[in-house]
Amino acid sequence: MISRWLLVDNIESIEPGVRAQGSKRFDPSERFFEDHFPGFPVVPGVILLEALAQLSGKLIGYTVRLERGDWPFPILSMMNGVKFRRFVRPDEVVTLEARIEALRDEMAAVKVRAKVGKRVVTQAEQIFVFNAVPLEDPAELQRLERIEFGYLAKLWPDCPDHPWVQGTP
Repeated sequence: MISRWLLVDNIESIEPGVRAQGSKRFDPSERFFEDHFPGFPVVPGVILLEALAQLSGKLIGYTVRLERGDWPFPILSMMNGVKFRRFVRPDEVVTLEARIEALRDEMAAVKVRAKVGKRVVTQAEQIFVFNAVPLEDPAELQRLERIEFGYLAKLWPDCPDHPWVQGTP
């Protein structure tokens, strides 16, 4: 059985069209700690960027669904100004923050940062494109939207119920 690679433990808040905040704790048993690095385990920077992209994707998806009526399936396509400022160690809780800088019909730009305590550990601008492979089947679109909204609802305890999602997993 294949499971999703989920790098956000929870979402504390979403302000549609503006910002989102979530968190992730990296368990010491994560396999990447075995060789990154022996004797000095740290979370790989690419994993932090993916966690931030996952939070951004939920913010973008929810915002676009509310504004125009469809879930855009954002795909990370580019990153600018990436900075790693400090190592993240096992068991540290990382606060993930995303702020929409631009939102257009087919793309979004999001400023992201990760913090441990009050210290910024990673920051970047992430650019997303929407629906790189268009789905023509309305039933498949609805199925994917239910999946995406279902994960959003599991991560975000304050997620409002919406009539446009029936049969959320």
